[in-house]
Amino acid sequence: KQWYQRRVAITAGNVDNVKTATRLLAQTTLRNMLGTKSLSEILSEREEISNSMQQTLDVATDPWGVLVERVEVKDVRLPQNLQRAMAAEAEAHRDAKAKVIAAEGELNASKALKEAADVIAESPAALQLRYLQTLSAIAAERNSTILFPMPIDMMKAFAGR
Repeated sequence: KQWYQRRVAITAGNVDNVKTATRLLAQTTLRNMLGTKSLSEILSEREEISNSMQQTLDVATDPWGVLVERVEVKDVRLPQNLQRAMAAEAEAHRDAKAKVIAAEGELNASKALKEAADVIAESPAALQLRYLQTLSAIAAERNSTILFPMPIDMMKAFAGR
């Protein structure tokens, strides 16, 4: 912030130390303005915050004969406990979003399974083909022995001979 004193004679009667009073007022104004904003608003609206602060300081310091030329919000330091709280809040938000995405994935998977079940229900041969397809995929992945269950009706046909 830059400021200069305009009317020294008026100032002497109103404020003992103009420089200290202006600094304290600027700090208080800064805390009040930043306290009403979220961190993202502070970072994205620096220019607007600076302009608003300058207007507020001009109104307050004018009776002292002080004109505030410029206010810039350059660096905002957050206490460690506030940083931890914000990090915890952000993590909770990410976790909640991940749960929503996982739930949507489960919903889509269940819809796809229902559609597949409806198709298979229309044709018993489709179920048998899917079963054989799964066995083929298992056999290709692992070099192992696969026990292939056969329907009892098919066994009766061979037993009768």
